[in-house]
Amino acid sequence: MAAESGVIDNGYKPSDDEPFMNERQREYFRRKLLQWKDEILRESRETLNALQTENENHPDIADRASSETDRAIELRARDRQRKLIAKIDAAMSRIDDGTYGYCEETGEPIALKRLDARPIATLSVEAQERHERREKVYRDD
Repeated sequence: MAAESGVIDNGYKPSDDEPFMNERQREYFRRKLLQWKDEILRESRETLNALQTENENHPDIADRASSETDRAIELRARDRQRKLIAKIDAAMSRIDDGTYGYCEETGEPIALKRLDARPIATLSVEAQERHERREKVYRDD
């Protein structure tokens, strides 16, 4: 992901020394999310072009099966990315309504390092861990 490079605003990186989710931080994350979305859309276009131009006339059944498997894997990856775009759009909406960066469960600020690594995060690390422990308990039943 190009946005992970951190070079979004002339080297600016959000810091715990400034007010949480100030205008500069919101703009930093808005740009990061937009760059991530643009990269996903570019990759999707490339995949679509590759799938459209791929020669499907494989005389060998093993080659045909391999090609179909590759296509299915690629389409699954694109579906995951489509869902990711929805999460990016939701994060952008949270930036607009002022709720971005705050845990959905506790209302506490999400650590800047977590948001920088996972800008679509909606839970603090602690809340995410509780959520995953609950999921594991229910999965084991």
